[in-house]
Amino acid sequence: MEQKTKTSSKPPSKWILAILSSIPIIMVLGNSMLIPVLPTVENVYDVSSVQTSLLITLFSIPAGIVIPFAGILADHVGRKKVIFYSLLLYGVGGLLAGLSAVWFPESFGFLLGSRVIQGIGAAGTAPIAMVLASDLFEKSDRASALGIIEASNAMGKVLSPILGSLLALFTWYTMFFVFPILCIPIAYFFIKVIQEPTSSHEKTPLKQYMKHVKSVFQREGRWLFLAFAIGSMTLFTLFGGLFRLSDSIDANTNLSGVLKGFVLAIPLLALCITAYTVGKTIKTKIGLMKVLILIGLGLLTTTIILLIWMKSIVWMITILSISAIACGLILPCLNTFITSSTGTSERGIITSLYGSIRFFGVALGPTVYGALQNRPFLLFVGSGAVFALLLLLSAWLIHRPQRINGNREGHSRILIRSKRIHPIT
Repeated sequence: MEQKTKTSSKPPSKWILAILSSIPIIMVLGNSMLIPVLPTVENVYDVSSVQTSLLITLFSIPAGIVIPFAGILADHVGRKKVIFYSLLLYGVGGLLAGLSAVWFPESFGFLLGSRVIQGIGAAGTAPIAMVLASDLFEKSDRASALGIIEASNAMGKVLSPILGSLLALFTWYTMFFVFPILCIPIAYFFIKVIQEPTSSHEKTPLKQYMKHVKSVFQREGRWLFLAFAIGSMTLFTLFGGLFRLSDSIDANTNLSGVLKGFVLAIPLLALCITAYTVGKTIKTKIGLMKVLILIGLGLLTTTIILLIWMKSIVWMITILSISAIACGLILPCLNTFITSSTGTSERGIITSLYGSIRFFGVALGPTVYGALQNRPFLLFVGSGAVFALLLLLSAWLIHRPQRINGNREGHSRILIRSKRIHPIT
């Protein structure tokens, strides 16, 4: 039976949202679960901490590069196909990483190559799931759904160090075999349960499609690029801070295994709770979203500079937890802004570009923090200055909404400095 261009009047079930929310959890496991074992990998392969961080970087950078192409495919062949095959490739990449550790224990290169494959699979998972959720949910339900998906992303980060520490009790590479075990059933239920709106992959000629995308950036480019930069920088700071915290725990305490995982999970739990609460609260309140973004950026500007003087593990956890709360204030609001800034036919590529930039933030965080670990003033003051600039630009470019009658769904719109108006559809 042919589906309507939008979902039916009955909103998608909680079961559908649960399946969509499981996808970012699986994706996040691909990075965060490795953090507790990075020092072990360093010893096993006799490599430096910067080389070890490539296990995260060479997962995230390929994903970041491929995500826009996954977005284009999602706009043309459908979100479901892209997510389904990406989940399978993601599981295969994890299996290859585990087998490389067993079969080629002397070769760090084989392990890194497997992570590249896994990263390519990850490109079509959570970013496209966010796009599909935007297609399935409308109005205030969309903000709530995206908040839950962002909270699921954060929950994956909470569970990852604990699960990684538990699995490491068997051997450090056990976690890689978990990916195919999780991906296959999720892919099965995903393809069986979720019905995709047909309008989410209208077959627009590529030339016309790219013209539409270009027009979106011509209208909304200034605030979109700002939103991309904010999303990337928040995750850069979060993952870089966790990498630094993991190293500090190993150097200054006797914590290891599951206890270390629980400690690493504390800031991530703060992010999870905040993102869930914000998603349930913001609905279509654009003015509130702006306020929360500004508060979050203000907190990040302050806390990142304070890390210069934080030598105590307790204080470091406290500051990182406040930073994580700030990320939880920002990310659900950005998700709603970005997924609502375009029509359905271009939503895949715009949202995927945002996801790509986020991945680059994740990838660069541990590497930069590792490379500049002996130059904390440059790292933290430089990051604080970037957040201060983003705060000023956000205050300038994003204005409180005007209520305008006559748009196609009667929703509020954001007025930005260029005096262009963009709809929350």
